[in-house]
Amino acid sequence: MDEKKYILTIAGFDPSSGAGITSDIKTFESFGLYGLSVCTAVTVQNDVDFKSCTWIEETTVLEQIEVLFERFEIPIVKIGIIESWEVLLKVQQKLKELNPEIVIVLDPVLKASAGYDFHTKGNYETFNKVLTLCDFITPNYDEIMSLFPEKDIEETIDSIAERTNIYLKGGHRKDKKGWDEIYHSKIVKLNIPPISEKVFNKHGSGCVLSAALAANFYNNLTIEDKGKNVKRYVEEYLNSDTTLLGRHSYNKN
Repeated sequence: MDEKKYILTIAGFDPSSGAGITSDIKTFESFGLYGLSVCTAVTVQNDVDFKSCTWIEETTVLEQIEVLFERFEIPIVKIGIIESWEVLLKVQQKLKELNPEIVIVLDPVLKASAGYDFHTKGNYETFNKVLTLCDFITPNYDEIMSLFPEKDIEETIDSIAERTNIYLKGGHRKDKKGWDEIYHSKIVKLNIPPISEKVFNKHGSGCVLSAALAANFYNNLTIEDKGKNVKRYVEEYLNSDTTLLGRHSYNKN
């Protein structure tokens, strides 16, 4: 009998493995889960330089998803870079078709840390549909302010919180750097403070956080305790060494 706990990442391939599907797989395994992956893009990058991105055809992305669901029971998925909101919506609809109860955690990556733009513009009607099919999104402060550029930060949070839950990463904050915030069930706001006084920057840390959040949906914990688990794991990862490529800790469950 197969007793593995499966979880899926749908994201791009980073040759340095600091971000994208290979980073997500390492994070999943740290939480005792078996990570499956669907590749949406092949990037040419390392930990400091992003050169190009080649998108995988939409039909191929959907076929990768279908073949995995033919074989495995997948209750949770983390989604990273996808070519457009329109393709993302089709991916979500396929996931819901295959498992109506699937938990979807979206990391709305708009720009690589080296400056490469993904899809910063798009159809906002489609984007709003995308939000309603998510259980959580995990933007940082730069990303969330880019999602609705005509709104201020409070208006943007309110608009998104009407449609889905938010884990707002605090690494880019100007006021309280490192303080994360969770907006859950429209009205509950939780502050998750930094654990360490100093953390080292890491390539792909946003991918690690969203993957860790997805992994924690296997735990029967309150959303506050899930958030604390995620914060603890990410800070351990950030402080694992002084390079831009961190090490993952194991046996977290």
